[in-house]
Amino acid sequence: MSTSWHSLLVRIGERCAAYGGHADAEDHIETCFNSLLRDLHHHGNEILALLMQCVEELPHKDPLYGTLVGLINLENTEFVEKVVTQAHDTLQAALDSGNCNQIRILMRFLTTLMSSNVIAPGSLIEVFETLVSSAATTIDEDGGNPSWQPRADFYVFCILASLPWGGLELAERAPEDLERVLAGVEAYLTLRKRNAGSALSVFNIQDEGVEQATEQEDFLEDLWSRIQTLMENSWRVESVPRPHLAFESRLVTGPSHEFGQVTCPDAPKLPTNPTDVIMGKKREEAELLYPRRVGRLRIFPAAKTDETMAPIDRFVVEEYLLDVLFFLSGCRKECAAYMVGLPVPFRYEYLMAETVFSQLLLLPAPPFKLIYYTVVMVDLCKALPGAFPAVVAGAVRSLFEKVGDMDVECRTRLVQWLSHHLSNFQFVWPWEEWAHVLEQPKWSPQRVFAQEVLEKEVRLAYWERIKESLHSSPNLVELLPPKLTAPIYKYDDPQAVSAEEHRIATELIMMTRGKRRARDIQVYIEEKILPDYGQKMAIEVAVQTFLYIGSKSFTHTVGILEKYGTVLSKLAANNHSWQTVIIESVAQFWKNSAQMTSIVIDRMMGYRIVSNLAIVAWVFSADNVNRFHTSHHVWEVLENAINKTNNRTADLRKDVASVEKSVDAATAALAKAVAKVEAAVALLETATDDETRAGAKSKLEWATSAQKKAKDEESSSQESLEVKEALLLRALHEQEALFMAVYQNFATVLTQRLSVPLPSVEVVKTDTEAEHVEDPMAVDQETTVGAEDGDNVEIDGERRNQKYSVKTNGVSTAEELEVQEQLTWRKCTLGYLRAITRHYATEVWLVMDRIDSEIFTDTVDQLVIQTAYSGLRRSW
Repeated sequence: MSTSWHSLLVRIGERCAAYGGHADAEDHIETCFNSLLRDLHHHGNEILALLMQCVEELPHKDPLYGTLVGLINLENTEFVEKVVTQAHDTLQAALDSGNCNQIRILMRFLTTLMSSNVIAPGSLIEVFETLVSSAATTIDEDGGNPSWQPRADFYVFCILASLPWGGLELAERAPEDLERVLAGVEAYLTLRKRNAGSALSVFNIQDEGVEQATEQEDFLEDLWSRIQTLMENSWRVESVPRPHLAFESRLVTGPSHEFGQVTCPDAPKLPTNPTDVIMGKKREEAELLYPRRVGRLRIFPAAKTDETMAPIDRFVVEEYLLDVLFFLSGCRKECAAYMVGLPVPFRYEYLMAETVFSQLLLLPAPPFKLIYYTVVMVDLCKALPGAFPAVVAGAVRSLFEKVGDMDVECRTRLVQWLSHHLSNFQFVWPWEEWAHVLEQPKWSPQRVFAQEVLEKEVRLAYWERIKESLHSSPNLVELLPPKLTAPIYKYDDPQAVSAEEHRIATELIMMTRGKRRARDIQVYIEEKILPDYGQKMAIEVAVQTFLYIGSKSFTHTVGILEKYGTVLSKLAANNHSWQTVIIESVAQFWKNSAQMTSIVIDRMMGYRIVSNLAIVAWVFSADNVNRFHTSHHVWEVLENAINKTNNRTADLRKDVASVEKSVDAATAALAKAVAKVEAAVALLETATDDETRAGAKSKLEWATSAQKKAKDEESSSQESLEVKEALLLRALHEQEALFMAVYQNFATVLTQRLSVPLPSVEVVKTDTEAEHVEDPMAVDQETTVGAEDGDNVEIDGERRNQKYSVKTNGVSTAEELEVQEQLTWRKCTLGYLRAITRHYATEVWLVMDRIDSEIFTDTVDQLVIQTAYSGLRRSW
């Protein structure tokens, strides 16, 4: 393979060594064209494969590749026909499989090919009309399936999203056809149900103590308005390069190729008499296949992000950034390099930060793990040390100002990201800006946010290191977790417990250190502890002792649980109440380390010492309920339990599918073996001489032996399948019971709290807050970050000091704060209900009929039901 054409094709449009460090797109295209033309005869298939890969994985260069194909079309129409055919086949396969990114990128590429006269405008119009027709049919309530509107919306989005790359050429060469397509799009928009996605908003508002999600602009209507503005501006787009114009006089002489028709798959048919739950399941299925690509997050004032950009340019740059984030996710350095070197004529650091944050906080889930966006942000700060760190710092300040209105799941992600981000820059942050949180109540969202960031930082480093990073605001040490993370072994102090308890614990420690068998310790507990001190004391002393022996390290803890976990299992005896005692004993032992508490409980569930139902009972115990709004710790434990349960079910589903394939293969092998036996029998029956008869007998013996072996394998596979199916059925029952318990506890706890009337209070903004009313997301000061690594941050001007102030009618100050705390508790707990429902929507829909009939009854506060429905995007 010639490395020259390979490098030229991949690096086209870049300031790189392959092109002598120049960034002139027209020269690049000409150079690459001449190189490819020389090698097409010998490396045509390889060039075609790489070209299509570049089109899909470097889509911000599609105008360059479209022009390049147009020039090749002048000299080698056979190769270009292969390009068009390959694009057609790939697009059809993508439509059939629902590959969203391929569909969207190929539609853009087809538009650039049309601009370069490679395909006729009519061919592109036919593709547009096919997608519009499929979308309209899908949402038709008579003959379609409205629950699959996400796919219909996506098809229309692909049409509109491709127009910035070729709308001008279509308007010039096929104006009536384009007008017909746009009329179809407009008709579709009037028929579809608007889905603002309020449950997918990053921010929420609080109205009379009730949490409500803010309305979010419909993404399709937003894009349609931008396209209309683009039409009014004569289809001028500054952010889309138009290299074909430099070769227009040559390109118009080339032949145009027919693209061919494509077909869209039919939406699944609705069952007869579909219920609301069935429609919800179908919509969830469609949303998983055609997920929301972007959730626009306006962090900065419009003057910073839009002053040099038209609305359509903002959309195009967002598309560029999202494409790079997706297609270069496996190469962090290239990802950052492409993000900062997009082919646009204006600066876009603020928009780049908003785009990355919008993906990091995307609901219901971001496309990649959180750590990916952390790495990308760090690399961008290093790639643009003089500009981007200041933008990131400003974004964090703006988000911090609104953290009280932020969705609880987004707040948790922001905590995790910020702690990881700061760990890459020596934990340097102007903490003095957040010193005012010490004046706020312990339950205030900003104080809790700062506290959780510091706790995560301690997990990533160590206590003394984080304390040093607070030198600019030493009082914030108060928010750090306990310095000593050593366990609390209550039997260590003879004065704290009775002499008998101390003696028993000491004997148990000696037996454990003496590496006695689990059976011996079980007998000791049954004979020496249970009869005289009862089950509760036996569980507490066993848990405390085992954890004390294993407290030296995580590995020691795991070893102890593996060796003596059966002792605890028998003590709990499948009783959820006693398992809750085990969990509470773990929490008390590791009171100074929330991380170890979560890890040990998670391990105990994995070893089936405690069940997921026991964990739910512990999470919703009275003490933990009162901490719902002050710490994410209990929610972390609950999420771990739900994730482990769901993962177990998912693994068993994979096992069942794998064994089913084995059964099919064994059944097919048995059928072949039976056929061979029958053939051997027939041969034996027709044998006319001894030699032939002997050969037939030998074949029959071999075939019979193979048949017996195949039958044994088929029986074994069938038995294995029955076992796996039984395990899956059990796991599904456990999963269903878990979600029923979660929603029952949510309904009970929230209904109890919401039914209590609160005194009438009115929240009043302080003077400093009033300054931010017009634009609460504005960055109030510019930030200067050190040019080398973004560590030294200098702040000018006074920082805001947010305080809680209320107007009341004869209510005392203590009661004022209590009312505010209750409002915060309600908002936070409802937020977690919606977040859990949204995050596990697929599993929740499976048990929604039972939840509706058994839990969401007239006795449950309507706000609880409304919040859960909101998480499912279900009408209320």
